[in-house]
Order: sequence, then structure tokens, then C-alpha cells
Amino acid sequence: MTAGPVRLAFDGRGVDGGLYLTVDHWAQHLPPVLRSAVAAFSAYGLGLLAVLMLAAWWRARRGDGTAMARALAVPLCVVAAFAADTLLKEVLREPRPCQVLPAAPTLEACPVPGDWSLPSNHTVIVFAGAAALWLVDRRIGALALVLAAAMGVSRVLVGVHYPHDVALGAVVGVAAGYGLGRLAGYGGGLVDRVRSGPLHRWLAT
Repeated sequence: MTAGPVRLAFDGRGVDGGLYLTVDHWAQHLPPVLRSAVAAFSAYGLGLLAVLMLAAWWRARRGDGTAMARALAVPLCVVAAFAADTLLKEVLREPRPCQVLPAAPTLEACPVPGDWSLPSNHTVIVFAGAAALWLVDRRIGALALVLAAAMGVSRVLVGVHYPHDVALGAVVGVAAGYGLGRLAGYGGGLVDRVRSGPLHRWLAT
């Protein structure tokens, strides 16, 4: 007896598949240099988040223990958000739009089947980092939020995500980053105690 076809838990085509195709068509008509720039940013823009994390840590060295505790926790907030995103992907199991819709060749290679679409990994990561960084330093947090918004848009432009993948990714990322960042602030007392030890030069100015 042969097994029947596996039923997908979620099919995003009816949500905003038309909008995705419109964006895909528009992206194909961008100048070649701009298409390459968008693809490069979408693939490697997460490195800019790491730069902002380092900047937040450096600035937090001048602040109190709460700010430093939150700065040190930003990478952990991102990892936790990514873990939550991975679990959601396995539950929702939405195929990539470039796999199921008649899109033109996408700016980024379409992932293989089984690499689920909802939510967007990149968007979750950057929004989680931005929300956590906002609690450390408003200026750096604002820059991170701009980066996050640009990353979300780029994931649709390169053709590997629906707009709703990005929207849910932003919600998951902000919820995880802000919530965990607030909790990390309770470690301020511990940071203040550690600052008096051999790690002083890394935790204070």
C-alpha cells in the first residue's frame, strides 16, 4: 500500500501570493547593479547586526550594570529567537513561494524543498537583535531597527519569502528580543559584582 501525499500544514499562496509575484516582477526589472546589491545585502547583511552588537557592548561599558547585562545578553536573545523560529517552521511547514508560484528566476537561489518559509529566519534574527539593542542604547537600537526593516524587505525582493513570512518574523523577533532583553536587565547586580574582578576592563570604562 503506497502512502498518500503529505499534506502541508500551511499554504501561503492564498495570503499574499499575488503581492509576492508583483514584487518579484518589479525586482526583475531593477538595474543589474541594484539587483546584485540587494542580493548581497540579503545574504550578508546579518554581519551588520554583529557590528551593532559590538558597538552596544562598547557603549554599555560606560553605563550601569543593567545596560551591560542587556548588552551581553543580545546574542543570547538572538539565539533564543532563532530557536523559536525553527520550531515554528517545523509546525507550519510552509513551502517557499519560489517553489510553488510561477515566479521568474529569483535574485537568490530558491532553497530546496523542506527548507520551510514561515517565519523568515533572517527577519527574526535581525528584529530580535534590534529589539534587544533598543533596551541597551536607543541610537544603536534605532539603527538596528532600520537594518531589520531593510532585511525584511530584501527577503521578499530576492524571492525567497512571502511578505507575511517577514511580518510574522518581525513579530516573533521583537517579542523574543524585547522580552528576553528586559529579563536580562535583572542580571545588572551580577555584572556590577563581576566588574570588580579580572573582567573589569571588558565590562567597564
